[in-house]
Amino acid sequence: MQTVSFQLYSARNFQPFAEVFRILADAGYKQVEGYSALYAALDDAAIQQVKADLDANGLTMPTAHFGLDMLEIEPDRVIVICRTLGIEAVYCPYLLPEERPTDAAGWRALGERLQKAGAPIRAAGLIFGWHNHDFEFFTLPDGTVPLDHLFEGGPDLAWEADIAWIIRGGADPFAWIKKYGSRITAVHVKDIAPKGENADEDGWADVGHGIVPWADLAKALAGSPVKHFIVEHDNPKDITRLATRSIATVKAF
Repeated sequence: MQTVSFQLYSARNFQPFAEVFRILADAGYKQVEGYSALYAALDDAAIQQVKADLDANGLTMPTAHFGLDMLEIEPDRVIVICRTLGIEAVYCPYLLPEERPTDAAGWRALGERLQKAGAPIRAAGLIFGWHNHDFEFFTLPDGTVPLDHLFEGGPDLAWEADIAWIIRGGADPFAWIKKYGSRITAVHVKDIAPKGENADEDGWADVGHGIVPWADLAKALAGSPVKHFIVEHDNPKDITRLATRSIATVKAF
């Protein structure tokens, strides 16, 4: 089993991050994944403090999310942050609903845009790719699926596959792993509660306490170049519960 990481977006409501890092270290994590709000607005000194807090808890940050605007407008700043925090792989994570293409050509153009945005990141020796949600799997009017067009437009894009969002998008994660497994360099490991449960957590569950067949998925992912298995829960009530129960499940894969 690869080292288990933790997406810090899951802990955004449990500040400060210095305390979150202690909780994660106590639970057995060695890695975390950053997201834009953690560092995008920080100056160099504050980013150095984040690095010091990570170091103090024996944590590294090999992967991170950066918004498309920052990637396009401030690529040099993105690279400086990556160098400071030890980030090795950058994933663009999201598009607001009003920014999402509505046809095949639009999704292909988005792939081309990402391909271009990632050029300086890749030139710096870092992995660059896309992180999916559910909307990339909603069928377009012509019957095709957005992710196919995005990857066609961005032939060098890696993929951080969020399996639970694939399922919420009405798609078969095993089929998509088979189709694009060679692009998968990281995986978000989260779970979906049984229907009608965990409404106060937006229907998500701690890993291993929902309906996602993670043991089988881990086997399906074995042939991909995935290096990072990243625990996530979009709206947990208890960060310690999430961290401890989820890492126990993932380490048993």
